[in-house]
Amino acid sequence: MVTCSASAEKNIPAAKKLRLILDSPGVHQGPACFDALSALLVQRAGFDYCFTSGFSISAAKLGLPDTGFISYGEMVDQGQQITQAVSIPVIGDADNGYGNPMNVKRTVKGYIRAGFAGIILEDQVSPKACGHTRNRKVVSREEAIMRIKAAVDAREETGSDIVIVARTDSRQAVSLDESLWRSRAFADAGADVVFIDALASREEMKSFCEVLPLVPKMANMLEGGGKTPILTPFELEELGYKLVAYPLSLMGVSIRAMQDSLAAIKGGRIPPPGSMPSFEEIKDILGFNTYYEEEKRYAISSGQMARQRASSNVYGIQQRTPDDTEQRSKSPQDPVVEVITPEVYSSYGADNSRGPFSGIWSRTLRVKITGRDGFEKLDVRIPAGFLDGITNIVPALGGVNIKELLDDAAGELGGKLLLDFNDTVGDRIQVFLE
Repeated sequence: MVTCSASAEKNIPAAKKLRLILDSPGVHQGPACFDALSALLVQRAGFDYCFTSGFSISAAKLGLPDTGFISYGEMVDQGQQITQAVSIPVIGDADNGYGNPMNVKRTVKGYIRAGFAGIILEDQVSPKACGHTRNRKVVSREEAIMRIKAAVDAREETGSDIVIVARTDSRQAVSLDESLWRSRAFADAGADVVFIDALASREEMKSFCEVLPLVPKMANMLEGGGKTPILTPFELEELGYKLVAYPLSLMGVSIRAMQDSLAAIKGGRIPPPGSMPSFEEIKDILGFNTYYEEEKRYAISSGQMARQRASSNVYGIQQRTPDDTEQRSKSPQDPVVEVITPEVYSSYGADNSRGPFSGIWSRTLRVKITGRDGFEKLDVRIPAGFLDGITNIVPALGGVNIKELLDDAAGELGGKLLLDFNDTVGDRIQVFLE
């Protein structure tokens, strides 16, 4: 396993991580994923890298066989979701490049933008299909080589270091000798890794690894009955392989697990506890606990929320200053709530010595405004006699005869609702006499 510090790993490009793996000793196992969750599980299991499987993506995304139905756009879109879900490098299955060498260039550039560390390109005709199924056909030697050259050019044009894995399906389509010839030609054209699919014996695998021994080789351990014998990682390393793919393990066990679960549900049961993770384990796998911890960094206390609402409220609160009147006359601004300090209170006749409303100074007006979203925008109390400032609090009260309402309610007990209406923007305005 290739290791480095977490901080250093974040700064290493995906392709560089994959090249470090290729340069490290031993054989390296890479399960094939088909969506973001399966890639995440591969990473959590401790693997250094993974593949995407066109076979499995076609099955998961389309519910269709790997016979050329899935398109470049669907593969690159799924690939981007996969690469964004993990930090390990991902080698993307790009089938036959989805066309001629010009299409191959577009495919390589698209896979680079999607975040892939490597790309697998094969020499099948269109429509292509799984290399372990029947009737495989390949393009001519010349076109196959031009596809790899186009991929190398696309890499250079973008300034990328994506790893190019050149695959040939000519072992089943033509012969072993043809597949060995093409592997050499692909390496000469600039491929970083070469791969013959569907080799039929251990001896054929050994012959392949003896071709250009310094060029990394990839093995494909197709689970469940492919043409290539299944060997252990130790055996593959002895033969000379560097990378080994397990294309169907995750898709295969997923299919069987879903079939078993559906059979249980149809029979009136739920899947047994041992057959699936607990809900807490599922949440942990998907990152709920990590989310909750990070969420705390951005938590807002109730006091902060109140201040935030107040600061965004059109009914702003300001301390009254001597030049407020002059300033407001010069420039229009949002309505202002004037806070009644003891000095201001006295100047308006709190000692019953002046003003037409001295008889009700012991009473208080409560003005409450509730936004149409249900949040409280304002809840303030002012002396009942301070009527000339109330429209500064609520402009919508400008045409209301508050004095008349006060006179009518002079003998009422505290808590009487004087006004209750919605203004033009939908805010509910209530005025109480306390």
